[in-house]
Amino acid sequence: MRGGLRVEVLTDDPGARFAPGARLYPEGAAEPLTVAEAWAAAPGWIIRFSEIPTRNAAAAYLSVYLEADAGIVPPLPRGSYYWHELRGCPVVDPDGGALGTVRDVYRSGGAEMLVVEGGPRGAFDLPVARPFVRILAPRRGEIVADPDALDLPRPDQLRPPRPPRPPRPRKGEQRASQPPPASDTPERRAPGGAPEGAPAPEVDHVIAPD
Repeated sequence: MRGGLRVEVLTDDPGARFAPGARLYPEGAAEPLTVAEAWAAAPGWIIRFSEIPTRNAAAAYLSVYLEADAGIVPPLPRGSYYWHELRGCPVVDPDGGALGTVRDVYRSGGAEMLVVEGGPRGAFDLPVARPFVRILAPRRGEIVADPDALDLPRPDQLRPPRPPRPPRPRKGEQRASQPPPASDTPERRAPGGAPEGAPAPEVDHVIAPD
């Protein structure tokens, strides 16, 4: 249908999530899209949004996650967690040593994968399954992973990254140039992140491994 989007379903309740009148947020956006109608169409669902009237307008949303407001989702039973509850949770080894922080969650082959970064053993993907995860309790800020099962290198086995090589001067530019004068004004960097007021993301939930 005109302006419709085919979406990969990550939620376990698409009938409720895509019901007419439901509001979904494109990732990082402060303004929601309103579901006008939706229906199952394997693979996935087709959703038509009131704010996307044409096929050309729909093209801007290719490969974009749609997120629900985490404040209105129903509570989950013990042992089940929404994806947004996992982001930002620290990950440690069985001895309490830091392995990093969960930066993102994605699904691969029907299983959830946690993207863990910022630890002394480097970045890695953590499957939410035994024997890789010993404890999954993000609501109390605890995820315990087994670095041996993940085959993670020890910190002393990691090689520091090589510094980038300067580009070779092109012909006719062999003369050394003078460095620019130092500036007293510090460099300003634009802040990153989602727009202020964007909802907490909620895409799906995971179940703790047995």
